[in-house]
Amino acid sequence: MAFWLLKTEPDVYSYADLCRDGQTVWDGVNNNLALKYIRTMQPQDQALIYHTGDERRAMGIASVTSLPYADPQLGDPKRAVVDLVPLRSLSRPVSLAIMKQDALLTGTEEFPLFRIARLSVVPVPDICWHRILELSD
Repeated sequence: MAFWLLKTEPDVYSYADLCRDGQTVWDGVNNNLALKYIRTMQPQDQALIYHTGDERRAMGIASVTSLPYADPQLGDPKRAVVDLVPLRSLSRPVSLAIMKQDALLTGTEEFPLFRIARLSVVPVPDICWHRILELSD
């Protein structure tokens, strides 16, 4: 199982929207590197849903329930999507500021959240995943 961080504008689609809907197609990604990451996702991978904009914080955990497939809205096989279901809200959302203050997170070179800040889909190394969950408790 792999771990991911998926960014979304909360006024477009929030973690609360995912919980309300019960499932969603994670679409709207057009950056080549982010699409490459989506194409590697597998069912049962887990993702932190991260609100961008004024919030800048991880809100909850979702599970990938499908293999990647072409976005049915666009008909472009290069524009991959996956299906997600909500698993649980974080006990306490973890802000970007808190993450940037954590030596373990900032010291992990494999965590691209800080290096490629504009990327909407990033892998989360196991050690960082578990640390973010610890910070949420």
